[in-house]
Amino acid sequence: MLVAKPIYSITPFTLLDYPDKTACILWFAGCNMRCVYCYNPDIVDGEGKLSVSEAINFLKKRVNLIDAVVLSGGECTRFKGLIELAKEIKKIGMLVKIDTNGSNPDLIKEMIEQKLVDYIALDFKTIEKNFFSVTGSKLHNRFVNTLDLLIEKKIAYEVRTTFHSELIGKQTILKMIDFLSFKKYKGNYFIQNYRNDSATLGGIKNSEYKFNIENPFQNKIKIEIRN
Repeated sequence: MLVAKPIYSITPFTLLDYPDKTACILWFAGCNMRCVYCYNPDIVDGEGKLSVSEAINFLKKRVNLIDAVVLSGGECTRFKGLIELAKEIKKIGMLVKIDTNGSNPDLIKEMIEQKLVDYIALDFKTIEKNFFSVTGSKLHNRFVNTLDLLIEKKIAYEVRTTFHSELIGKQTILKMIDFLSFKKYKGNYFIQNYRNDSATLGGIKNSEYKFNIENPFQNKIKIEIRN
């Protein structure tokens, strides 16, 4: 989506969002999913406040201060100018990471082939049967296509899931692990517990418990818990 001001806001410095790198985050307004547990409703439903040129000027002033730029959202791959933005970031000499729900495999493929992205975080929302009820979308097949692409291309990437006991219980997680194992996914599987008492798109209740690592899960894929 080519808009004058696609970027909702900028987080100028983080050590948590790109492995072993200092980074800033460009948050893109809008999303093609409506995940009920999403705690970025202002970004998803909000309008952009910054243009690409403003973002580039911001980055140029921070050369040698940050290593990488995270393109997040919302869903950053909705922005039709993302390739040109990534090219400008690369010219500055910074790494590019994309946070995505996997709904735009063609764009991801093009950016990988043009060497415009260095790391990708792919959100695994839930199993196919529950996908619409969790995300409000019918984009599961596109997610699968993106996962297949990342496994094939062997780019640096991770798969991650937000855990909420009422939406994605332990049995669902087990099915998701089986799916990743079937796909021959070899990386770590990151599970981030839902942050209780957050304002969300779906206004859901708090998660009753957090996900804990158990041996039956670890035997199939290595799991790491964030938060």
